[in-house]
Amino acid sequence: MKSRKNRMIVSFVMSLTLVATLAGCSGNNPSEATKAVTTGDITLTYFSEDSSTNWNNMKDEVGKVIAEKTGVTLDAEFAVGDPVQKISLIAATGNYPDLIAAKADVGKLVDAGAIIDLTDLIDKHAPNIKKMLGDKLVRTKYSLDDPSIYVIPTWSAVEEKKIKPDVGFKLQHRVVKEAGYPDIRTVQDFEKVIKDYITKHPTDENGNKNIGLSLNADDWHMYQVTNSGFQTTGGPDDGEYFIDQKTHQATYHFRRPEEKEYFRWLNHMNSIGLLDPESFVQKTDQFKAKIASGRVLGLADPEWDYGDGQNALKAEGKFDQTYGHYPVTMSKEYKDTNFWLPGFDGGYGISISSKCKDPVRAIQFLDFLASEEGQVLNNWGIEGKHYTVKDGKRTIIPAVLERMNNDNAAFQKESGIGLYWNLMVHYGDGIKDSTGNYFTRSYPEMLTATYNKSEKEVLKGYKIEHWKDLFPKEEEFPPRAYGAAYTMSLPNDDPAVILGAKMKDITWKRIPEAVMTKPENFDKVWDAYMAELEKAGVQEMEQSFTKHIQNRIKLWSAN
Repeated sequence: MKSRKNRMIVSFVMSLTLVATLAGCSGNNPSEATKAVTTGDITLTYFSEDSSTNWNNMKDEVGKVIAEKTGVTLDAEFAVGDPVQKISLIAATGNYPDLIAAKADVGKLVDAGAIIDLTDLIDKHAPNIKKMLGDKLVRTKYSLDDPSIYVIPTWSAVEEKKIKPDVGFKLQHRVVKEAGYPDIRTVQDFEKVIKDYITKHPTDENGNKNIGLSLNADDWHMYQVTNSGFQTTGGPDDGEYFIDQKTHQATYHFRRPEEKEYFRWLNHMNSIGLLDPESFVQKTDQFKAKIASGRVLGLADPEWDYGDGQNALKAEGKFDQTYGHYPVTMSKEYKDTNFWLPGFDGGYGISISSKCKDPVRAIQFLDFLASEEGQVLNNWGIEGKHYTVKDGKRTIIPAVLERMNNDNAAFQKESGIGLYWNLMVHYGDGIKDSTGNYFTRSYPEMLTATYNKSEKEVLKGYKIEHWKDLFPKEEEFPPRAYGAAYTMSLPNDDPAVILGAKMKDITWKRIPEAVMTKPENFDKVWDAYMAELEKAGVQEMEQSFTKHIQNRIKLWSAN
């Protein structure tokens, strides 16, 4: 691993060279920075661990404006299969794209010297990023030992007032309507409405079997299956760990007895025929196709994962087969944690590689996206084409709103609205810009306008305005001093990384086995799983991760 000193020397020399090439450009004036960017066109290569189904090579309407404003276009590649393998390959081969969007495995890129310290670039050439982050800039530093900034954080909103749930349990509107809008708080409540509906309607109108609950466990999507273990037992999303909020001790979350009971419930769902038997073998495309068929009554999946299938249902006008959100936990003693926010954690985002053809242009491109103009462009589109401003209020044009509601996938590919959010430092939902309008389209009045007719009927049935009204509120949860634990980037040779890979392999083998075995064998399989984790060094891994959590808290408290 390169020493921090060597990396800083390389970064310093590069910064001097790049500043010299752009003499006369004022890095403190946003308008001047934009002028510098638009001097000559450039194409930057870009790799992202996140997929982007609707990416259109910046030929969409928003993308064209971004290219015009910045002079930059992206030659983009998105991960197919396991993104961690791709990052490992990039780090090992030295074939670095100009921009890289990695996640928790960004440490591999740091170790390889593949990405540069952005501290000086942000200070000199990114006034919008610098202003927005303000005193939160300390949260972008890599570690106590290496306080370099390797990532422009784009995943976590700088500020946010979340207004809708995303992860957790979903039910088709027709299912809860037929049940008479019952209280759905526990997995037993969830199971009952599905069982009652499927008993009456075992098949769809074409004679195909309806499916109670389907899971997407394809490759890295397995995390979405296993995350339900902590989501149903009161834990916030801290990746593969449960963090004690008082001691900040980390536990591999599957080792909690509470979570064993969640996977026992999945085993029960399988045994009574309500779990899709293809859950652990189907590919993502097959999972989405089942959603699009309208046969899947319930989900335990984030909206971004099943959204393509739901959009297909909307395009066909099958609104009663789209989904509502419910705060399902193992029992009422637990709270659904959808609204237990980590705060800004400076985690996942974009790095500039050590082989970037023009790091200054790269940072200025990212800085434009972070500007108020860039954020409004991404979230709202183009004034006059996608929205209007009347009496100071920004409003989506009705025909555009209809397409967003009913044909969003095709519309996003054409318009580019919402397509660039994970390329930019940004404000989240519920935050207003300098004009007094919201940065995003997710605010209460706008959210109401996006509900389809079946959704409105169900919300009325529950006597609520928004799905959030069913869930525990933000103020019911304590602050998380470390942000979200899953965003921490660790050195590639750290015990938590090396042992974590072993635990993942064991877990991804044992969880499907435990869920699909006969109920009388569940305890035997689970006990063998726990013993295998112990033998593989799970306690050493937990101790190492605990140290990193506590060091992050120290780092963030330094200012």
